[in-house]
Amino acid sequence: MRLPIQAVAIALLLAVVPAFPASAQNSGDEPKLHELRFDWTRDGIVTGAAGILWISSEAFFKDNLAPAECRWCDRAPDGTDRLNRLDRWGRGLAGTTEASRTRAHQWSNVIGFAALPVGLLGFQYAIGRDSGAPTRFFAEDATMIVQSTAIAALANQTVKFIAGRERPFVHVLPEDQKALTAHPNDNNLSFYSGHSSLAFSLVVSTGTVAALRGYKHQAWIWGVGLPLATSVGLLRMGADKHYLSDVATGALLGSAIGFAVPMLLHGRKGDATPSTQASQVQVTPVAGARMAGISGTF
Repeated sequence: MRLPIQAVAIALLLAVVPAFPASAQNSGDEPKLHELRFDWTRDGIVTGAAGILWISSEAFFKDNLAPAECRWCDRAPDGTDRLNRLDRWGRGLAGTTEASRTRAHQWSNVIGFAALPVGLLGFQYAIGRDSGAPTRFFAEDATMIVQSTAIAALANQTVKFIAGRERPFVHVLPEDQKALTAHPNDNNLSFYSGHSSLAFSLVVSTGTVAALRGYKHQAWIWGVGLPLATSVGLLRMGADKHYLSDVATGALLGSAIGFAVPMLLHGRKGDATPSTQASQVQVTPVAGARMAGISGTF
């Protein structure tokens, strides 16, 4: 029996909610806030360049850059389906009707491009003010978060154009109908999920900046943000736009960029090396990871 996407999403959210990181401060302690390495000229150029390249590749050059034919088609030359077992299993989350797939697509856009960024920036502002941070900290924090997200989005767009993986809903169409989709230039951009990469880069960069600053209540960023980012990936599968491997790769690489950009470019002033900073930002493993025998720091 196929479970509805809503039930799977709720179950996964309940599993992820306990993944709260260890707060940088004990209850009742005054936070010790940290200055981070930040330069408006340098970071403005990096953020602007990454954003412009990403937006222009999507809005103006997609027809020329997107592969017209799939390079990663998940089928043999004789037409035999070669989709791997993991992705075949993951397609069980796809909506069974066009209406359900459309709703999943719309909700992934609402959460990924509106609710998540607005909510995370709001959390960052609130916990910064509650920790006694000066107003300029929020402007710097927001720039670092947008910078991480823009770099993650540009990396994702580059890989999509190179990989040329056929989307799942296109994969099942007869050959003579594949060119008749609503957006043919989007047919072969399945790997890897841009929505998932964007969502996880947002959450992880916001949480990493908050941890580097030493803000109180930073656990809320992870506890609320990670389930929402996970729901975006599930919805992309529900919309039949991505395979499970696309979503998992997007979550992994988005998280990696969301962590690396603040840590390597904006570490605490006076710290010896980025690796030293990394060892100081402790994140409590999720309950499921402990059960699996996984431990350590993020």
